[in-house]
Amino acid sequence: MNEKTTFAAGCFWHVEDSFCKINGVVSTTVGYTGGHTRNPSYEDVCTDTTKHAEAVLVEYDPAKISYKQLLETFWDLHDPTTRNRQGPDVGTQYRSAIFYHNKEQREEALASKERQQESGRYGGREIVTEIVPAAEFYRAEEYHQKYFRKRGRFACRVCAP
Repeated sequence: MNEKTTFAAGCFWHVEDSFCKINGVVSTTVGYTGGHTRNPSYEDVCTDTTKHAEAVLVEYDPAKISYKQLLETFWDLHDPTTRNRQGPDVGTQYRSAIFYHNKEQREEALASKERQQESGRYGGREIVTEIVPAAEFYRAEEYHQKYFRKRGRFACRVCAP
C-alpha cells in the first residue's frame, strides 16, 4: 500500500522534479500547505501573507523506497539552515518544512533532523526546518505541475543546489 508525505524546500518546481525521478515514488503534486487561507492561488501565496509553504505531496511505495531515503533526498535538495529563504527566493512560502502524515514519519523526521544537525555538514549552523503535522494541502494551478518537464527543462539554474 502506498504512503504519502509532504516536503517544502524552497521553489516547488525543483523539489518536485527531484522527487519524481526517484524509483519508488509513485506520484508528485505541487501545492500549498501550512497556511491559514483556504484555497490559495499562487498569487495569494506569493504575497507572503497566507503563510503557506510551496510544497510537494509525494506518494511513494514503501516496498521500493523507505521514508528514511526520501528524507535523505530532502536534506540534499536545499539549505535547511536558512529561514524562509532558498537562494534568491525569500518569504515564508520558501521555508524548509517536513509535514508528517503519521507518528512514524514524525519520529523518523525528528531523528533525521538530529542526525543532520550532529553531522557537522552545516558548519555549526542551526537547522531551522519545521517538522509539523500535515495540514490541508491545496493543489497548485495546473501550469505548476511537472513544470520543468512541460517546458523541456531538466533543471532550474536558479533553484538547483
